[in-house]
Amino acid sequence: MAAQAEAPFWMPADPAPLGLGAFALTTFLLSGHNASFIPDAIWVGPALFYGGTVQLLAGMWEFRNRNVFGATAFSTYGGFWLGLGSVVVLADVSKTFAASLAGANLTNALAWFLIAFAIFNTYMLLWSTQVNVAVFLVFLTLEATEILLVIGNFDEAHGNANSGWVHLGGWVGIVTALVAWYASAALVINGMKGSVVLPVGAPLSFGNGRKKSPMPRRQQPA
Repeated sequence: MAAQAEAPFWMPADPAPLGLGAFALTTFLLSGHNASFIPDAIWVGPALFYGGTVQLLAGMWEFRNRNVFGATAFSTYGGFWLGLGSVVVLADVSKTFAASLAGANLTNALAWFLIAFAIFNTYMLLWSTQVNVAVFLVFLTLEATEILLVIGNFDEAHGNANSGWVHLGGWVGIVTALVAWYASAALVINGMKGSVVLPVGAPLSFGNGRKKSPMPRRQQPA
């Protein structure tokens, strides 16, 4: 009896450019607000649907790729945007919820929210050295953004309205968005061409990262 032919190995499309693009656009809108040149609240819709839902989906698809780093990063920051956007929506529709965040409680709560994500971002920054330079720069600039916004929100919670720290965090956030957009664009065109058109750089330390891949992922069997 002849042996059955082995089923072809199916490789899904890389979700990393989508996740990075979703993160970049939403970060740009919120950071532009913090830097005082984009009107308030325009970022909430993208936070819920693009930076939140779409980025979360990219994280789920990275699980399909067995990409631990990408799945963890995109899923977590998808949750970040969904959580932050939901707080704004709840504050608008619920008087009880809004009252709990009135005055200094809001900026104090935002500072602790950002501290929690900065802790996560710190170890992801360290592990991003095993991916490539572009991804490392995304996490590095994001770390700086989060720290500046933590300082600024605590400053405002203690009575210093219109803290310059928040404005500075907004401008650093713009840089974060631009770096993430570059990484997204590079992965799109490099994936389309099958060669390096826009460089993302080699890993900064030895590990499981592969120079030809935006994120550590499984290899196609021979």
